[in-house]
Amino acid sequence: MCDGADLDATIESRPAEMVTLSAPEWDQLTDLRASGDFDADFDAGFQNGREFFVAHDALNGRRPRIIEWTGGRRAPGDEVVPSDLRVDHVYMVSCKYLSRILHNPSPARLVEGLLSQVPIDDLSDWYGRVAPTEYQDLYDVCRQGPDGEGLPTQAIDLQPQHRRTLKSTLHAGWPPGAEDAYIKLGATVSRVTAELWNARITARNAEAVLWRLLRIGSAPYFILGTSPRGSMRLRIDTPWDWRESFRLSSLEISPQAGGQPLVRWSAIYIVKATGEERAVRGHVEIRWSHGRFGQPPEAKVYLDSPHEDVPGYHEL
Repeated sequence: MCDGADLDATIESRPAEMVTLSAPEWDQLTDLRASGDFDADFDAGFQNGREFFVAHDALNGRRPRIIEWTGGRRAPGDEVVPSDLRVDHVYMVSCKYLSRILHNPSPARLVEGLLSQVPIDDLSDWYGRVAPTEYQDLYDVCRQGPDGEGLPTQAIDLQPQHRRTLKSTLHAGWPPGAEDAYIKLGATVSRVTAELWNARITARNAEAVLWRLLRIGSAPYFILGTSPRGSMRLRIDTPWDWRESFRLSSLEISPQAGGQPLVRWSAIYIVKATGEERAVRGHVEIRWSHGRFGQPPEAKVYLDSPHEDVPGYHEL
């Protein structure tokens, strides 16, 4: 982004515009580059920065005054834009390298809060809330044996120390009978989660829910990264821009049985300029964080459609 023609020369010069990198961090970056272990990552990132520098929708050939690394920290406010870099206090950039994850909230935040910041109960165990019988059946199988001594009778009473014990016990795999119990749990969690999510989505809020799913927020931003198909350089619309170009026809939520709890989502929309009907799709994996019983379940929201095919995502 700093108009450097050569990657190694740019790293050596340590551009002053990159104000949030300390001297030790520059040293680490230099060592990583010298190791040769991350050449593909360095090259991809450098080329993405070059494209951002020349793109008419971005810097348009103007060297920035200030670049701040904002990733790796929890935003102090109700932040909508998933930015990792801020350029000249204006351009927000999300760095997405081989990642299809859009969100990683609690299931309650996704289903009941619809990814908004409204107050909800997102601390209780989602499995215990939506599939209490199946969850307890799985727990009963897993807590048998000497390692189960000291564990509570009810799965919903698990505390962090109990979860650490179970996680360690189950690290090598499920005990006999647990795999079938887990499949039953997954089917129930998928079905009930889809039902609850569908019940919260209405004709009045479906468009806003889709915008949140796709990370389309109140401010425009950019995505720089890579996908399995190659480099990814995108400008992301605001809701106002989105509505100027597209019309939502439907937002569909459906469970998928088999294996871990999984819910699929898909949106059918109309391209206003052509009248063409298109779809964007993804799925949600509702799974324990940090291994079996490790922590209460989280909801990983994935984008299944290619990023460049998402409505409101424009290639630079």
